[in-house]
Amino acid sequence: MSSHAQPQPDPASISLAQAADLQQRAIAVAHHAYAPYSNFRVGAALLLTDGNIITGCNVENASYRLTVCAEQAAIAAAVSLHGPRIRIRAIAVANLNHTASQPCGACRQTIHEFSAPDTIVYFPTANDAIAESTIASLLPAAFLLPTENL
Repeated sequence: MSSHAQPQPDPASISLAQAADLQQRAIAVAHHAYAPYSNFRVGAALLLTDGNIITGCNVENASYRLTVCAEQAAIAAAVSLHGPRIRIRAIAVANLNHTASQPCGACRQTIHEFSAPDTIVYFPTANDAIAESTIASLLPAAFLLPTENL
């Protein structure tokens, strides 16, 4: 029996135009951040494996521990809109402070929860360039539990 299936594109690879669009959306949503204490406004844009793009921004609180990061806000919005089975193909993080801004440890774990090891993470560097990594490289020892109840 012969198979005529078309080769599938690498799910983690995205075009330069898609990466630029994600970055622009992350910058745009960073303008909505609520950051009266730090003035560090961050935005995140998720490209889901189904093609949907969801954004989120950081929301600070006078009790700093209660602050919500942009990456987590975007993921919570995606789950709220599309359910718990969402999968992230790529995520772009941006800030309006022209400084390096990799996802924090808690965000790396949250991104990992909804990603494949080769999910691409874009983030700003100290010289306003955009770095690219996989979530597996950013969080090589992720905490995992079985999720058969989804």
